[in-house]
Amino acid sequence: MKSIKHLFAFLFTFVLFQNLVAQDYYFKDKAPFNSEIPTPEEFLGYGIGEHHTRHDLIVAYLTKLAEVSDRASIEIYGKTHEKRKLVMFAVSLPKNLQNLATIKSEHLKFVDTETNVKNYDDVPVIIQLGYNVHGNEPSSSEAALLAAYTLVASNNPEVLNYLEKSVIFIDPTINPDGRDRHTQWANQYQAKNLVSDNVDAEHTEGWPRGRTNHYWFDLNRDWLLAVHPESKSKLKWMHSWYPNVVTDFHEMGTNSHHFFEPMKPIGSWDPIMPKENYEDLNNLFAKYFVKALDDVGSLYYTKESFDGTYPGYGSSYPDLQGGLALLFEQASSRGHVQDTDYGKITFSFTIRNQYISTFATIKAAVENKAFLRKYQQDFFKSAVTKKAKSGLAGYEFQEKYDKNRAKDFIEQLLTHKIKVYKSGDTYTVPLKQPQHRMVQTMFETYSKYRDSVFYDASAWSLANFYNIKYQGKKSVSLGEEITNTENLIQNPKIIKANYAYMIDWDDYNTPAALYYLQTKGLTVASAFKPFSIATSEGDKSFNYGSLLIPVSKQKKSTEEVFKIIAEAQEKFEIPVFGTNSGFSLKGIDLGSNNFRVLEKPKVALLIGEGTNSYEAGEVWHLLDTRIHMPITKIRMSNYRRANLDKYNTLVMVSGSYNELDSIQRNKLKDWAAKGNTLITIAGGSKWLIDKKMVKESLTKKPKSKDKDKKEVKRMPYVDASENAGKERVGGAIFEVDLDVTHPLGFGYRSTKLPVYKNNMVFLAPSKSAYATVAKYSKNPHIDGFVSKNNLDNFIKPSASLLVSPLGRGRAILFADNPNFRGAWYGTNKLFLNALFFGAEIRVPR
Repeated sequence: MKSIKHLFAFLFTFVLFQNLVAQDYYFKDKAPFNSEIPTPEEFLGYGIGEHHTRHDLIVAYLTKLAEVSDRASIEIYGKTHEKRKLVMFAVSLPKNLQNLATIKSEHLKFVDTETNVKNYDDVPVIIQLGYNVHGNEPSSSEAALLAAYTLVASNNPEVLNYLEKSVIFIDPTINPDGRDRHTQWANQYQAKNLVSDNVDAEHTEGWPRGRTNHYWFDLNRDWLLAVHPESKSKLKWMHSWYPNVVTDFHEMGTNSHHFFEPMKPIGSWDPIMPKENYEDLNNLFAKYFVKALDDVGSLYYTKESFDGTYPGYGSSYPDLQGGLALLFEQASSRGHVQDTDYGKITFSFTIRNQYISTFATIKAAVENKAFLRKYQQDFFKSAVTKKAKSGLAGYEFQEKYDKNRAKDFIEQLLTHKIKVYKSGDTYTVPLKQPQHRMVQTMFETYSKYRDSVFYDASAWSLANFYNIKYQGKKSVSLGEEITNTENLIQNPKIIKANYAYMIDWDDYNTPAALYYLQTKGLTVASAFKPFSIATSEGDKSFNYGSLLIPVSKQKKSTEEVFKIIAEAQEKFEIPVFGTNSGFSLKGIDLGSNNFRVLEKPKVALLIGEGTNSYEAGEVWHLLDTRIHMPITKIRMSNYRRANLDKYNTLVMVSGSYNELDSIQRNKLKDWAAKGNTLITIAGGSKWLIDKKMVKESLTKKPKSKDKDKKEVKRMPYVDASENAGKERVGGAIFEVDLDVTHPLGFGYRSTKLPVYKNNMVFLAPSKSAYATVAKYSKNPHIDGFVSKNNLDNFIKPSASLLVSPLGRGRAILFADNPNFRGAWYGTNKLFLNALFFGAEIRVPR
């Protein structure tokens, strides 16, 4: 019995020692700790860094801390697509938390352009620590747990000083869906004897990997676009608090080290962010990071990479709200331990660097809180006092035909707290407002840059994303302010008709309404020529693609047809018109053969290894969330046994498609030849041409006229990567000339359309005179960086969208991505037209 007691005593001492060792590795300098506060190890049952922690356990631990400590509270600020909780953990001294409403009120006075308070050092600084926006960059969420524990349990004078002078909000996992996808992968392949070999399954995640959210979107690009609930919820919180400092913790390649700001010089020629932000504040905070990482011997670098030019990152958007956003990039163990050029890198090591950077940020913010507050106040005051260099007072736009697209754009502006006014049919967005810089972001376009190589997109004017035809104005009249979009669209309520109903195809929501009608069993035709007719709302002109629902041709009663159509109108807020005669005032009559019955789309999408998960996710998201259309996602590994005859449309995004040998390619070609539609996007279109599945070609650079000139200009080796980067179209906006009479162009009133290009796919125009649906215009550049070589030799001569025959079927080839990041409302309809009208497209030879 005595020996057993000794054994238990030994085991207890060993476990305690192990816990102390683990804690010392991370935060030995933060002692003493309150022993009544459970450590992460005590709560989880394992030491931080020994396993990857599931999101529900992260939330549970933070909830526990809030229950046992008066220093902390926790709130749910949103939910993900998969219904995981998005939480914000607030920590400060009890007196601050008890007085949080007053602190918030005092803090917001510094962003109020109509007040002029001077007590910069009296109000606690607001720090928002954001972690793990990319799900498979997991070290930061583990560091968040350590940071939360330290702030709640430590009685170290340094920590108590931080808590007295700040309110710290910890968002432990910005992307819970992606994190859990990666956590499951890493833990299921973890061995008791850890394997550091880079090619082990633990370190080589399967498609689509955990970086992205449920629909495979990169949430670190979504702050500006606000497509997903994670971003919308975060923006709502952000605009309720306007924190002074915001962190954005990431991971990068295993053979890297640690990065903190300053970034590489900003690429904009005339940045809309103040120089004090990206120079003065960055350099001020960098001194703290240098000291903290030097103390533990961690290697790091600055200034060489990344950029804050695109305003939609977690490390750039808060900069446009008067705060300081800070990017950290930590070399990743991509598992629990992995070999690198410098030896083995452990999960624990990556976590410690993130933890150290967290507290260096807190220290810098607290010690410079008066400076940060004065900067934020000046930031917003300058927004309403400075004059735009363009000389403009604001922007105006109208949208006569597509009210829902305009509504969604206005909703986007309101999400970013941009003031919008309405007078008659004209919307006005003035520049003189607190969100002056966000107005610039939404409307301004650029052609001149300091740099030619961008970490991401070089164009982001959202007005072009939404195909909004806007005008800059030297003076504006405001009208009535729009505070929400609930009653922005006022359609006449449909009146029952005995003959037929018509629906404009112009509206963004009409494709969703069409699918709804088809799902309810109605037969719907489309007008392949325009017409005018007397309706329940008077004489009305209908454009190409307009829908016809003839009452007598349905298998349902007049009452049932009316009920379904009325439901569709209410659900999708679209204009619907009834008529009691088939005789048109102008153009085709309702019995014309130029009305064609539309086949209900049955869509499949190839996904899996070798395909672009971003583009695949964009297709899935569009159809699933906006069109309410189920789409079959066929993994490449299942393609061989898939029965394609179940579908009339197949989508192929960018990818290598190495699994499709000649037999499988013939299977695809034979399926299309039966009358079906193959839609390819960007790299998928290039693959189709490269494999000679269609008789189309890629644009080739014209040969030099000087045949004798063979000498290659000698250049410095150090510039090689930068020069190569110049010739990449990383993200720019171009204008195309669109054939609005083609079924793929139905629903557009203007032949000029902005498209987004972020690839090197250049399609040569079709040899058929009728098959090049969209071609880049004579002077196509709208916004973003593009080299003269690419513009003149590849973009200008090329097509953006064309159709190619495949037997009785067709291939629809997009050179550009019409669904880019779920935000290109302006070109979504091109893709949806391919789905709904594809079967009716004939390609004259």
